[in-house]
Amino acid sequence: MHPRIAVLGCGYWGKNLVRNFHELGALAMVCDPAEAGRAAASQFAPGVRVGEDFEDALAAEDITAVAIAAPAAMHYSLAKAALEAGKDVFVEKPLCPSLSEANELVELADRVEQILMVGHLLQYHPCVLALRERLVRGDLGKLHYIISNRLNMGKIRREENALWSFAPHDISVILSLAGDQLPEQVRCTGGSYLNYDVADTTLTAMRFAGGIRAHVFVTWLNPFKEQKLTVVGSSGIAVFDDMEPWAGKLVIYHQYLTWANGQIPTANKTQAEPVVVPESEPLRNECRHFIECCSQRRRPRTDGREGLRVLSVLQAAQGSLDADGEAVGPSSIVDSSDEFYAHPTAAVDEGAVIGKGTKIWHFCHIMKGARIGERCVLGQNVNVDGETVIGNNVKIQNNVSIYSGLLIEDDVFLGPSCVLTNVTNPRSQITRHHLYERTVIKRGATIGANATIVCGVTIGRYAFVAAGAVVTKDVPDYALVMGNPARQKGWIGRHGNTLKPGQKGIMTCAESGLRYQESPDGQLRCLDLHEDQPLPPDLSKGIRSHDDLRGNLR
Repeated sequence: MHPRIAVLGCGYWGKNLVRNFHELGALAMVCDPAEAGRAAASQFAPGVRVGEDFEDALAAEDITAVAIAAPAAMHYSLAKAALEAGKDVFVEKPLCPSLSEANELVELADRVEQILMVGHLLQYHPCVLALRERLVRGDLGKLHYIISNRLNMGKIRREENALWSFAPHDISVILSLAGDQLPEQVRCTGGSYLNYDVADTTLTAMRFAGGIRAHVFVTWLNPFKEQKLTVVGSSGIAVFDDMEPWAGKLVIYHQYLTWANGQIPTANKTQAEPVVVPESEPLRNECRHFIECCSQRRRPRTDGREGLRVLSVLQAAQGSLDADGEAVGPSSIVDSSDEFYAHPTAAVDEGAVIGKGTKIWHFCHIMKGARIGERCVLGQNVNVDGETVIGNNVKIQNNVSIYSGLLIEDDVFLGPSCVLTNVTNPRSQITRHHLYERTVIKRGATIGANATIVCGVTIGRYAFVAAGAVVTKDVPDYALVMGNPARQKGWIGRHGNTLKPGQKGIMTCAESGLRYQESPDGQLRCLDLHEDQPLPPDLSKGIRSHDDLRGNLR
């Protein structure tokens, strides 16, 4: 059913929402307590019902959705009232100033099964979508860092600083490009020159897992307007400059480095390659997306949880700004929900069971009947068949298919593009559905990149299958196997470090200090911790790199 939308607020930005929703045929009402706002509504949407009181829209039975463009301080109360009235909600950035209130709105929307979408406009810009697509596809190589500049002369505000006024859109895009993960650390500095304690300029630095960095510079005291996003990868640099004509807004610099002897980097002055992107208005795309989500009852790209992540970073940046640039970690409230997270491009079939805290990333498909435990991470392009069981805290890297008949216990790591099969003698002409062979990967095991596990075998607890190995028979607990066919080359401890025999046959992990010993039947056992016990918290974080340990491991 096509939604009937009321826009609440027709001021500086609300009039743009009024125009777009009206031209898309979804606008049914505009409410604004200011006479100037009501006059603008009549100008941009002639013939549409106009009211003075926001409550009129919330009480109207024919209104199925509201778009909130009122001051940020009113976002929480209006969004809550609309959700409780059974209406879908679009709210301009930020979702609301309070993280706890924003979390309450997200939980309320889930409980009453209404759409909650946040207006992070850049996520609907065709050039940003094209940039993200190329980053995910690997065109830029490994992501290194992101720089965003949003500079202008005005609009100068007194009710919010430049961070809250300018940075939400850029932070939203940066989080998306960084894999929708929160940064580990945020630092923010700035200066207040026009109004006491209202920063006119801020510089926010974010550090993400894996070494990714991002910087956001915003100010309303710049003589010219600049809106530029630079994304630097290992094999390419993308630049999105929203002030350029459409044909030049997104360009990529390929192969900007040459490595002499594989060690010395030399800069190449390569020519920018324009990326051809069909032109369309981002705000029109955003409004159309909200209408489609309301009609089709699907999760928006910038839903309430995405808004929570952005708000979490904004609050961390504000905390750092108040503390003169001290490092602050974003609040964990975003991850406190009992539900799992699935990226908008992922497909999760009805009937799949997924545990708390699990994250499912780009282009995954989880089929009906699959059972996935808690705190798992599924990288890009992972397929999980029905009748598959995956335990807790399992990490599955990109491009892995989990077929029916596979049992994966807790704490397993599956490397990129590893292959797991379920029929030994497949033929296209012969149907063997429900004749799948059972393969078990036991607790704590690691399967390396591009390794192949021929079906019907058991990989023992904490075993380590090296990259590219082809496993054709059972692998004992703690065994290190490699080659084609895979053969055991030694023993490996819980921390993934090879073990060397010591006095009285006791092997000690150089990193954790845990002791291991081979039993008379040829099995390795840990002397300090039973194989089914979880690691103590003080042993759950690595403290020495593999390079550092290499001398001890040989």
